[in-house]
Amino acid sequence: MDFITNIAGGINWEVIAQLTMLALIVIAGPAVIFVLAFRGGDL
Repeated sequence: MDFITNIAGGINWEVIAQLTMLALIVIAGPAVIFVLAFRGGDL
């Protein structure tokens, strides 16, 4: 059980959160363009 605790304690959660937010921002751009194209240019 100590092994699992050591792994969970060693994870840098701040970096994971920052990378997740970056991924959401990067994905949002093409997603908006796709929605615009799908709806014929109308928001």
